[in-house]
Amino acid sequence: MMVRLSVATALASVLAVSAVSTQKQEPPPGGEPKAFKLPAKKSFQLDNGLGATLVPYGTLPKVTVSVIVRSGNLNEGADETWLADLTADLMKEGTATRGAEALASEVAAMGGELTISTGLDETTVASDALSENAGGLVRLLADVVRHSAFPASELGRLQKDMVRNLSIAKSQAQPLAEERFMELLYPNHPYGRVFPTEEMIGSYDIERVKTFYQTNFGAQRTHVYVAGMFDEGDVEEAIRESFGDWGRGQEPLIKPPKPVTKRVVHLINRPGAPQSTLRIGLPVVDPSHEDYMALQVTNALLGGSFGSRITSNIREDKGYTYSPSSAVGVRYRAAHWVESADVTTADTGAAMREIFNEIQRLQEEAPSANELEGIQNYVAGIFVLRNSSREGVIGQLAFLGLHGLPDAYLTTYVKNVYAVTPTDVQRIAKDYLQDPTMTIVVVGDRAQIREQLTPFGQVVEQ
Repeated sequence: MMVRLSVATALASVLAVSAVSTQKQEPPPGGEPKAFKLPAKKSFQLDNGLGATLVPYGTLPKVTVSVIVRSGNLNEGADETWLADLTADLMKEGTATRGAEALASEVAAMGGELTISTGLDETTVASDALSENAGGLVRLLADVVRHSAFPASELGRLQKDMVRNLSIAKSQAQPLAEERFMELLYPNHPYGRVFPTEEMIGSYDIERVKTFYQTNFGAQRTHVYVAGMFDEGDVEEAIRESFGDWGRGQEPLIKPPKPVTKRVVHLINRPGAPQSTLRIGLPVVDPSHEDYMALQVTNALLGGSFGSRITSNIREDKGYTYSPSSAVGVRYRAAHWVESADVTTADTGAAMREIFNEIQRLQEEAPSANELEGIQNYVAGIFVLRNSSREGVIGQLAFLGLHGLPDAYLTTYVKNVYAVTPTDVQRIAKDYLQDPTMTIVVVGDRAQIREQLTPFGQVVEQ
Protein backbone atom coordinates (compact mmCIF):
# COMPACT_ATOMS: atom_id res chain seq x y z
CA MET A 1 0.00 0.00 0.00
CA MET A 2 2.80 2.40 0.89
CA VAL A 3 4.52 1.55 -2.39
CA ARG A 4 1.39 2.35 -4.39
CA LEU A 5 0.97 5.66 -2.55
CA SER A 6 4.60 6.57 -3.22
CA VAL A 7 4.21 5.79 -6.93
CA ALA A 8 0.97 7.78 -7.13
CA THR A 9 2.57 10.72 -5.34
CA ALA A 10 5.59 10.64 -7.65
CA LEU A 11 3.35 10.42 -10.72
CA ALA A 12 1.30 13.38 -9.56
CA SER A 13 4.50 15.39 -9.05
CA VAL A 14 5.71 14.55 -12.55
CA LEU A 15 2.38 15.53 -14.09
CA ALA A 16 2.37 18.79 -12.17
CA VAL A 17 5.88 19.65 -13.31
CA SER A 18 4.98 18.67 -16.87
CA ALA A 19 1.92 20.91 -16.83
CA VAL A 20 3.98 23.85 -15.66
CA SER A 21 6.75 23.19 -18.19
CA THR A 22 4.30 23.12 -21.08
CA GLN A 23 3.10 26.62 -20.27
CA LYS A 24 4.83 29.16 -22.46
CA GLN A 25 7.26 31.18 -20.41
CA GLU A 26 9.04 34.33 -21.34
CA PRO A 27 12.78 33.65 -21.68
CA PRO A 28 15.09 35.90 -19.70
CA PRO A 29 16.25 38.93 -21.65
CA GLY A 30 19.57 38.44 -23.42
CA GLY A 31 22.57 40.59 -22.75
CA GLU A 32 23.12 43.53 -25.04
CA PRO A 33 25.87 42.78 -27.59
CA LYS A 34 28.92 44.91 -27.01
CA ALA A 35 30.85 46.78 -29.66
CA PHE A 36 33.60 44.78 -31.29
CA LYS A 37 37.02 45.92 -30.20
CA LEU A 38 39.55 45.23 -32.91
CA PRO A 39 42.67 43.68 -31.40
CA ALA A 40 45.85 45.70 -31.69
CA LYS A 41 47.40 44.71 -35.00
CA LYS A 42 50.50 45.41 -36.99
CA SER A 43 50.36 45.82 -40.76
CA PHE A 44 53.22 46.26 -43.20
CA GLN A 45 53.97 45.91 -46.89
CA LEU A 46 56.99 44.43 -48.62
CA ASP A 47 58.74 46.16 -51.49
CA ASN A 48 57.13 43.73 -53.95
CA GLY A 49 53.64 44.80 -52.87
CA LEU A 50 52.75 41.88 -50.61
CA GLY A 51 50.78 42.96 -47.53
CA ALA A 52 50.81 41.42 -44.05
CA THR A 53 48.71 41.85 -40.93
CA LEU A 54 49.67 40.38 -37.55
CA VAL A 55 46.96 40.17 -34.88
CA PRO A 56 47.77 39.00 -31.33
CA TYR A 57 44.59 37.22 -30.24
CA GLY A 58 43.39 34.83 -27.56
CA THR A 59 45.12 32.95 -24.75
CA LEU A 60 45.55 29.50 -26.29
CA PRO A 61 49.05 28.69 -27.59
CA LYS A 62 47.78 28.42 -31.17
CA VAL A 63 48.15 30.50 -34.30
CA THR A 64 46.31 30.69 -37.62
CA VAL A 65 48.07 31.76 -40.79
CA SER A 66 46.08 32.59 -43.94
CA VAL A 67 47.70 33.53 -47.23
CA ILE A 68 44.98 35.13 -49.33
CA VAL A 69 45.60 35.71 -53.03
CA ARG A 70 43.34 38.01 -55.04
CA SER A 71 42.66 35.34 -57.64
CA GLY A 72 39.59 33.15 -58.01
CA ASN A 73 36.77 32.28 -60.35
CA LEU A 74 36.62 35.94 -61.40
CA ASN A 75 39.91 35.37 -63.22
CA GLU A 76 38.61 32.52 -65.35
CA GLY A 77 37.77 32.93 -69.01
CA ALA A 78 34.44 31.97 -70.58
CA ASP A 79 35.75 28.43 -71.25
CA GLU A 80 37.65 28.06 -67.97
CA THR A 81 34.98 27.56 -65.30
CA TRP A 82 36.48 25.77 -62.25
CA LEU A 83 40.01 26.16 -63.61
CA ALA A 84 40.83 28.20 -60.48
CA ASP A 85 39.47 25.34 -58.36
CA LEU A 86 41.55 22.76 -60.20
CA THR A 87 44.63 24.93 -59.73
CA ALA A 88 43.97 25.08 -55.97
CA ASP A 89 43.42 21.31 -55.79
CA LEU A 90 46.77 20.68 -57.47
CA MET A 91 48.51 23.07 -55.09
CA LYS A 92 47.82 20.58 -52.30
CA GLU A 93 49.68 17.87 -54.19
CA GLY A 94 53.14 19.03 -53.22
CA THR A 95 55.84 21.58 -53.94
CA ALA A 96 59.20 21.50 -55.66
CA THR A 97 60.78 20.17 -52.44
CA ARG A 98 57.87 18.43 -50.66
CA GLY A 99 55.57 15.69 -51.97
CA ALA A 100 51.91 15.65 -51.01
CA GLU A 101 52.39 13.19 -48.12
CA ALA A 102 55.43 15.03 -46.78
CA LEU A 103 53.55 18.32 -46.98
CA ALA A 104 50.55 16.98 -45.09
CA SER A 105 52.76 15.30 -42.48
CA GLU A 106 54.81 18.42 -41.88
CA VAL A 107 51.71 20.56 -41.38
CA ALA A 108 50.24 17.94 -39.03
CA ALA A 109 53.48 17.88 -37.00
CA MET A 110 53.10 21.61 -36.48
CA GLY A 111 49.61 21.06 -35.07
CA GLY A 112 47.39 21.85 -38.05
CA GLU A 113 45.94 20.81 -41.40
CA LEU A 114 46.51 22.45 -44.76
CA THR A 115 43.40 23.89 -46.44
CA ILE A 116 43.26 25.53 -49.86
CA SER A 117 39.94 27.02 -50.94
CA THR A 118 38.85 28.97 -53.98
CA GLY A 119 36.20 31.66 -53.97
CA LEU A 120 34.86 34.00 -56.59
CA ASP A 121 37.46 36.68 -55.87
CA GLU A 122 40.18 35.02 -53.78
CA THR A 123 42.13 31.83 -53.12
CA THR A 124 43.06 31.08 -49.51
CA VAL A 125 45.92 28.86 -48.33
CA ALA A 126 45.74 28.41 -44.56
CA SER A 127 46.46 26.30 -41.51
CA ASP A 128 46.63 26.36 -37.72
CA ALA A 129 49.72 25.49 -35.73
CA LEU A 130 51.05 25.52 -32.22
CA SER A 131 52.39 28.96 -31.36
CA GLU A 132 55.98 27.77 -31.32
CA ASN A 133 55.65 26.78 -35.00
CA ALA A 134 54.24 30.09 -36.26
CA GLY A 135 57.34 31.10 -38.22
CA GLY A 136 57.75 27.62 -39.65
CA LEU A 137 54.15 27.56 -40.78
CA VAL A 138 54.57 30.87 -42.59
CA ARG A 139 57.56 29.47 -44.47
CA LEU A 140 55.74 26.26 -45.34
CA LEU A 141 52.67 28.07 -46.69
CA ALA A 142 54.95 30.35 -48.68
CA ASP A 143 56.46 27.26 -50.29
CA VAL A 144 52.98 26.03 -51.23
CA VAL A 145 51.89 29.37 -52.67
CA ARG A 146 55.12 30.08 -54.52
CA HIS A 147 56.53 26.68 -55.52
CA SER A 148 53.63 24.31 -56.17
CA ALA A 149 54.77 21.39 -58.30
CA PHE A 150 51.46 20.85 -60.16
CA PRO A 151 52.20 17.13 -60.75
CA ALA A 152 50.68 15.87 -63.99
CA SER A 153 50.25 12.43 -62.40
CA GLU A 154 47.44 13.76 -60.19
CA LEU A 155 45.54 15.70 -62.84
CA GLY A 156 43.36 12.85 -64.09
CA ARG A 157 42.23 11.84 -60.61
CA LEU A 158 41.28 15.40 -59.70
CA GLN A 159 39.41 15.86 -62.97
CA LYS A 160 37.42 12.68 -62.30
CA ASP A 161 36.54 14.03 -58.85
CA MET A 162 35.36 17.26 -60.45
CA VAL A 163 33.22 15.45 -63.01
CA ARG A 164 31.68 13.36 -60.23
CA ASN A 165 30.91 16.46 -58.16
CA LEU A 166 29.46 18.17 -61.22
CA SER A 167 27.22 15.19 -61.95
CA ILE A 168 25.92 15.13 -58.37
CA ALA A 169 25.23 18.87 -58.38
CA LYS A 170 23.42 18.71 -61.72
CA SER A 171 21.13 15.99 -60.36
CA GLN A 172 19.82 18.20 -57.56
CA ALA A 173 17.22 20.95 -57.76
CA GLN A 174 18.98 23.50 -55.58
CA PRO A 175 22.20 23.72 -57.62
CA LEU A 176 20.16 23.88 -60.83
CA ALA A 177 18.14 26.80 -59.47
CA GLU A 178 21.28 28.55 -58.26
CA GLU A 179 23.00 28.10 -61.62
CA ARG A 180 20.12 29.59 -63.58
CA PHE A 181 19.57 32.42 -61.12
CA MET A 182 23.22 33.50 -61.27
CA GLU A 183 23.32 33.20 -65.08
CA LEU A 184 20.35 35.53 -65.32
CA LEU A 185 21.64 38.03 -62.77
CA TYR A 186 25.25 38.23 -64.01
CA PRO A 187 25.17 37.44 -67.75
CA ASN A 188 28.48 37.16 -69.62
CA HIS A 189 30.46 37.50 -66.39
CA PRO A 190 32.40 34.97 -64.28
CA TYR A 191 30.04 35.57 -61.33
CA GLY A 192 27.27 34.12 -63.48
CA ARG A 193 29.13 30.96 -64.49
CA VAL A 194 28.46 28.41 -61.76
CA PHE A 195 29.18 25.09 -63.45
CA PRO A 196 31.49 23.97 -66.28
CA THR A 197 30.69 21.22 -68.74
CA GLU A 198 32.35 17.81 -68.52
CA GLU A 199 34.12 18.61 -71.79
CA MET A 200 35.47 21.81 -70.31
CA ILE A 201 36.93 19.98 -67.32
CA GLY A 202 38.48 17.37 -69.60
CA SER A 203 40.19 20.07 -71.67
CA TYR A 204 42.31 21.36 -68.79
CA ASP A 205 45.89 20.13 -69.03
CA ILE A 206 48.83 20.89 -66.78
CA GLU A 207 50.12 23.65 -69.02
CA ARG A 208 46.79 25.43 -68.81
CA VAL A 209 46.83 25.13 -65.02
CA LYS A 210 50.37 26.50 -64.85
CA THR A 211 49.48 29.37 -67.15
CA PHE A 212 46.50 30.26 -64.96
CA TYR A 213 48.74 30.21 -61.88
CA GLN A 214 51.53 32.25 -63.46
CA THR A 215 49.07 34.84 -64.73
CA ASN A 216 47.09 35.26 -61.54
CA PHE A 217 49.41 34.63 -58.59
CA GLY A 218 51.97 37.17 -57.41
CA ALA A 219 53.08 39.30 -54.48
CA GLN A 220 50.96 42.38 -55.07
CA ARG A 221 47.81 40.24 -55.18
CA THR A 222 48.65 38.57 -51.86
CA HIS A 223 48.06 39.37 -48.19
CA VAL A 224 49.30 37.26 -45.26
CA TYR A 225 47.18 37.27 -42.10
CA VAL A 226 48.45 35.85 -38.80
CA ALA A 227 46.22 35.69 -35.71
CA GLY A 228 46.71 34.08 -32.32
CA MET A 229 49.62 33.80 -29.92
CA PHE A 230 52.99 34.11 -31.63
CA ASP A 231 56.38 35.80 -31.51
CA GLU A 232 55.85 38.92 -33.62
CA GLY A 233 59.50 39.37 -34.53
CA ASP A 234 59.90 35.75 -35.60
CA VAL A 235 56.75 35.84 -37.73
CA GLU A 236 57.61 39.12 -39.43
CA GLU A 237 61.08 37.83 -40.23
CA ALA A 238 59.57 34.64 -41.70
CA ILE A 239 57.23 36.67 -43.91
CA ARG A 240 59.99 38.92 -45.16
CA GLU A 241 62.37 36.03 -45.83
CA SER A 242 59.91 33.65 -47.48
CA PHE A 243 57.95 36.17 -49.56
CA GLY A 244 60.37 39.07 -50.02
CA ASP A 245 61.90 37.93 -53.33
CA TRP A 246 58.60 36.84 -54.91
CA GLY A 247 57.79 38.63 -58.17
CA ARG A 248 55.17 41.34 -58.05
CA GLY A 249 52.97 39.74 -60.67
CA GLN A 250 49.99 41.53 -62.11
CA GLU A 251 47.76 43.97 -60.28
CA PRO A 252 44.44 42.57 -59.03
CA LEU A 253 41.84 42.16 -61.74
CA ILE A 254 39.04 44.72 -61.30
CA LYS A 255 36.04 43.51 -63.27
CA PRO A 256 32.75 44.51 -61.60
CA PRO A 257 29.68 43.03 -63.28
CA LYS A 258 26.66 44.81 -64.65
CA PRO A 259 23.84 42.81 -63.05
CA VAL A 260 20.43 42.76 -64.66
CA THR A 261 16.98 41.69 -63.53
CA LYS A 262 13.61 41.27 -65.21
CA ARG A 263 10.27 39.97 -64.00
CA VAL A 264 10.13 36.69 -65.89
CA VAL A 265 9.47 33.27 -64.35
CA HIS A 266 12.14 30.80 -65.47
CA LEU A 267 10.89 27.22 -65.10
CA ILE A 268 13.19 24.20 -65.06
CA ASN A 269 11.16 21.01 -65.39
CA ARG A 270 11.70 18.09 -62.98
CA PRO A 271 8.89 15.64 -63.67
CA GLY A 272 7.40 14.09 -60.54
CA ALA A 273 9.24 16.41 -58.14
CA PRO A 274 7.43 16.53 -54.76
CA GLN A 275 8.79 20.04 -54.15
CA SER A 276 9.45 23.20 -56.10
CA THR A 277 12.76 24.95 -55.54
CA LEU A 278 12.49 28.74 -55.60
CA ARG A 279 15.00 31.52 -56.13
CA ILE A 280 13.50 35.01 -56.06
CA GLY A 281 15.79 38.04 -55.99
CA LEU A 282 17.50 40.98 -57.62
CA PRO A 283 20.69 43.11 -57.52
CA VAL A 284 21.21 45.33 -54.46
CA VAL A 285 23.98 47.55 -53.07
CA ASP A 286 27.35 46.10 -52.04
CA PRO A 287 29.29 46.67 -48.78
CA SER A 288 30.86 49.90 -50.03
CA HIS A 289 27.43 51.61 -50.10
CA GLU A 290 26.08 53.59 -47.15
CA ASP A 291 22.79 51.64 -47.21
CA TYR A 292 24.44 48.23 -46.89
CA MET A 293 24.10 48.02 -43.09
CA ALA A 294 20.41 48.89 -43.18
CA LEU A 295 20.00 46.32 -45.97
CA GLN A 296 21.53 43.64 -43.76
CA VAL A 297 19.08 44.42 -40.96
CA THR A 298 16.16 44.55 -43.39
CA ASN A 299 17.13 41.17 -44.83
CA ALA A 300 17.29 39.60 -41.37
CA LEU A 301 13.82 40.92 -40.54
CA LEU A 302 12.26 39.91 -43.84
CA GLY A 303 13.70 36.43 -44.43
CA GLY A 304 17.25 36.13 -43.14
CA SER A 305 16.63 34.77 -39.64
CA PHE A 306 14.58 31.98 -38.11
CA GLY A 307 12.14 34.50 -36.64
CA SER A 308 11.86 36.52 -39.85
CA ARG A 309 8.53 37.40 -41.46
CA ILE A 310 8.74 35.18 -44.53
CA THR A 311 9.93 32.22 -42.47
CA SER A 312 7.17 32.70 -39.91
CA ASN A 313 4.61 32.96 -42.70
CA ILE A 314 5.39 30.13 -45.11
CA ARG A 315 7.02 27.77 -42.59
CA GLU A 316 5.35 28.26 -39.22
CA ASP A 317 1.90 29.50 -40.25
CA LYS A 318 1.28 27.87 -43.63
CA GLY A 319 3.55 24.81 -43.57
CA TYR A 320 4.54 25.24 -47.20
CA THR A 321 8.24 24.68 -46.57
CA TYR A 322 10.68 23.53 -43.93
CA SER A 323 13.68 25.82 -44.26
CA PRO A 324 13.19 29.04 -46.26
CA SER A 325 15.79 31.77 -45.99
CA SER A 326 16.89 34.99 -47.58
CA ALA A 327 20.42 36.33 -47.90
CA VAL A 328 22.53 39.11 -49.35
CA GLY A 329 25.12 37.50 -51.62
CA VAL A 330 28.24 39.66 -51.81
CA ARG A 331 30.86 39.89 -54.54
CA TYR A 332 33.41 42.61 -55.24
CA ARG A 333 31.39 45.75 -56.06
CA ALA A 334 28.27 43.66 -56.55
CA ALA A 335 25.58 42.09 -54.40
CA HIS A 336 22.14 40.56 -54.70
CA TRP A 337 19.24 39.75 -52.40
CA VAL A 338 17.64 36.33 -52.81
CA GLU A 339 14.89 34.36 -51.09
CA SER A 340 15.38 30.58 -51.33
CA ALA A 341 12.88 27.89 -50.45
CA ASP A 342 11.84 24.33 -51.26
CA VAL A 343 8.03 24.33 -51.13
CA THR A 344 5.48 21.56 -51.58
CA THR A 345 4.48 21.26 -55.22
CA ALA A 346 0.78 21.91 -54.64
CA ASP A 347 1.59 25.13 -52.74
CA THR A 348 4.15 26.62 -55.15
CA GLY A 349 2.01 29.55 -56.24
CA ALA A 350 0.64 30.15 -52.75
CA ALA A 351 4.14 30.27 -51.26
CA MET A 352 5.33 32.73 -53.89
CA ARG A 353 2.30 34.91 -53.28
CA GLU A 354 3.04 35.04 -49.55
CA ILE A 355 6.70 35.94 -50.19
CA PHE A 356 5.67 38.89 -52.33
CA ASN A 357 2.97 39.82 -49.81
CA GLU A 358 5.56 40.08 -47.05
CA ILE A 359 7.78 42.27 -49.20
CA GLN A 360 4.84 44.53 -50.01
CA ARG A 361 3.73 44.68 -46.38
CA LEU A 362 7.17 45.88 -45.32
CA GLN A 363 7.15 48.49 -48.07
CA GLU A 364 3.77 49.81 -46.96
CA GLU A 365 4.27 49.79 -43.20
CA ALA A 366 7.40 50.16 -41.09
CA PRO A 367 8.02 47.41 -38.52
CA SER A 368 7.40 48.09 -34.85
CA ALA A 369 10.31 49.20 -32.70
CA ASN A 370 9.96 46.01 -30.65
CA GLU A 371 10.16 43.72 -33.72
CA LEU A 372 13.14 45.63 -35.06
CA GLU A 373 14.96 45.48 -31.73
CA GLY A 374 14.73 41.70 -31.68
CA ILE A 375 16.24 41.52 -35.16
CA GLN A 376 18.97 43.99 -34.25
CA ASN A 377 19.91 41.84 -31.25
CA TYR A 378 20.17 38.86 -33.60
CA VAL A 379 22.30 40.64 -36.23
CA ALA A 380 24.62 42.18 -33.64
CA GLY A 381 24.93 38.91 -31.75
CA ILE A 382 25.83 36.93 -34.86
CA PHE A 383 28.47 39.52 -35.70
CA VAL A 384 30.04 39.20 -32.24
CA LEU A 385 30.08 35.41 -32.54
CA ARG A 386 31.87 35.63 -35.90
CA ASN A 387 34.70 37.50 -34.20
CA SER A 388 35.18 34.99 -31.38
CA SER A 389 37.92 32.95 -33.07
CA ARG A 390 41.24 33.47 -34.83
CA GLU A 391 39.69 32.41 -38.13
CA GLY A 392 36.79 34.78 -37.57
CA VAL A 393 39.04 37.78 -36.97
CA ILE A 394 41.06 36.97 -40.09
CA GLY A 395 37.85 36.57 -42.07
CA GLN A 396 36.62 40.00 -41.01
CA LEU A 397 39.93 41.68 -41.80
CA ALA A 398 40.06 39.97 -45.19
CA PHE A 399 36.51 41.22 -45.86
CA LEU A 400 37.70 44.77 -45.18
CA GLY A 401 40.68 44.26 -47.45
CA LEU A 402 38.67 42.91 -50.38
CA HIS A 403 36.02 45.61 -50.25
CA GLY A 404 38.33 48.50 -49.35
CA LEU A 405 36.59 49.24 -46.05
CA PRO A 406 38.14 51.01 -43.02
CA ASP A 407 38.64 49.39 -39.62
CA ALA A 408 35.73 51.51 -38.40
CA TYR A 409 33.38 49.22 -40.33
CA LEU A 410 34.10 46.57 -37.68
CA THR A 411 34.45 48.74 -34.60
CA THR A 412 31.20 50.62 -35.26
CA TYR A 413 29.26 47.66 -36.67
CA VAL A 414 27.13 47.00 -33.58
CA LYS A 415 26.42 50.69 -33.08
CA ASN A 416 25.38 51.07 -36.70
CA VAL A 417 23.10 48.04 -36.51
CA TYR A 418 21.23 49.61 -33.62
CA ALA A 419 21.13 52.95 -35.42
CA VAL A 420 18.82 51.49 -38.10
CA THR A 421 15.27 52.77 -37.56
CA PRO A 422 11.90 51.26 -38.56
CA THR A 423 11.64 53.99 -41.18
CA ASP A 424 15.05 52.97 -42.58
CA VAL A 425 13.85 49.38 -42.96
CA GLN A 426 10.73 50.47 -44.80
CA ARG A 427 12.78 52.71 -47.08
CA ILE A 428 15.23 49.92 -47.90
CA ALA A 429 12.34 47.62 -48.79
CA LYS A 430 10.88 50.28 -51.07
CA ASP A 431 14.14 51.34 -52.71
CA TYR A 432 15.85 48.00 -53.25
CA LEU A 433 13.36 45.11 -52.98
CA GLN A 434 11.24 46.15 -55.92
CA ASP A 435 9.21 43.03 -56.60
CA PRO A 436 8.07 44.01 -60.14
CA THR A 437 11.67 43.57 -61.33
CA MET A 438 12.68 40.47 -59.39
CA THR A 439 14.27 37.54 -61.17
CA ILE A 440 12.34 34.31 -60.47
CA VAL A 441 13.63 30.76 -60.98
CA VAL A 442 11.51 27.70 -60.18
CA VAL A 443 12.66 24.09 -60.45
CA GLY A 444 9.74 21.66 -60.26
CA ASP A 445 7.14 19.51 -61.97
CA ARG A 446 5.92 21.55 -64.93
CA ALA A 447 2.67 19.62 -65.25
CA GLN A 448 1.65 20.54 -61.71
CA ILE A 449 3.04 24.05 -61.27
CA ARG A 450 3.00 25.86 -64.59
CA GLU A 451 -0.48 27.28 -64.13
CA GLN A 452 0.42 28.31 -60.58
CA LEU A 453 3.28 30.43 -61.96
CA THR A 454 1.40 32.44 -64.57
CA PRO A 455 0.15 35.16 -62.14
CA PHE A 456 3.78 36.11 -61.46
CA GLY A 457 4.85 36.93 -65.00
CA GLN A 458 5.73 35.40 -68.34
CA VAL A 459 6.79 31.79 -67.90
CA VAL A 460 9.90 30.76 -69.82
CA GLU A 461 10.77 27.07 -69.81
CA GLN A 462 14.33 25.81 -69.92
